[in-house]
Amino acid sequence: MKRKQFIEKVLGTVLVAMPVYSLIGCSSDSTTDVIALEDSSNADCLANGANATAITSNHGHTLAVSKVDVDAALEKTYSIQGSSGHNHTIIVSSENFNALKTEKTISIESSRDNSHRHQVTVSCA
Repeated sequence: MKRKQFIEKVLGTVLVAMPVYSLIGCSSDSTTDVIALEDSSNADCLANGANATAITSNHGHTLAVSKVDVDAALEKTYSIQGSSGHNHTIIVSSENFNALKTEKTISIESSRDNSHRHQVTVSCA
């Protein structure tokens, strides 16, 4: 089995098609590489909360939004540090929460930290 075949088998074809730098480190603000984290079909934010379903140029960042936060719909700042060596924050507005209540997907730009930002896509869990 060739290296590419092995990687495709282990990681799947979507990840193989992405540039390596999007998997191992930070990149500039202009990137559009996205690592999908989960499928949100048949999801319900009011019952299950929400998660980041994609983060551009991700290197360990994560986000979970509780169903209590979605229901309250009050603006809130979240850390997306996850297992990354540095932090970023995103601000979810009351309008964003109202969109999540109707099972819409939202996209929010993170704070600029460590010389870069991330675009965070949030969908119902």
